[in-house]
Amino acid sequence: MVTWMIGLSRAGKTTLSKLLYEKIKLQFDNVVLLDGDIIRDLFGNDVDHSIEGRRKNAERLSHLSKFLSDQNIHVIAAVLSIFPEWQKWNRENIIDYQEVYISASIDTLQKRDLNNLYSQAKAGKIKNVVGIDIPFPEPKNADLIIENNKEISDFNPMLEKILLLKNIKKLLK
Repeated sequence: MVTWMIGLSRAGKTTLSKLLYEKIKLQFDNVVLLDGDIIRDLFGNDVDHSIEGRRKNAERLSHLSKFLSDQNIHVIAAVLSIFPEWQKWNRENIIDYQEVYISASIDTLQKRDLNNLYSQAKAGKIKNVVGIDIPFPEPKNADLIIENNKEISDFNPMLEKILLLKNIKKLLK
């Protein structure tokens, strides 16, 4: 099973992915959490944040997720996922693949942005920021969409929605 958590920076995908990982890990040892930044680091930061660098990282994440899933390892991936073609590839090539899109407006994300990524990009100080100068195509076929535009300290209601996804529900029964 691969659960692909999609969202812009600060949308909540890493937090929800970690909570889901912890929940599944209580019952199964064969679960891993992948994050786009961790994969970059794992491969020695050999790709940048340009469109081509992001494409290479997306390819790695998809192939690694399939490889692990084929070994009966459950994968939770927290990714920006700006390439619909890789989401399509995942659906066609990964058994028990599902997408969760965590949606939040740019205004909300800017308020949460402690590193000032979005404001620096809007001011032209940095480039290659998804949602500002790199488009973010919202996933068209997400299995679940979670709106996360409020300030939330308790992510459990969102986690409960994710736990109701068919593949996770079947796994944790």
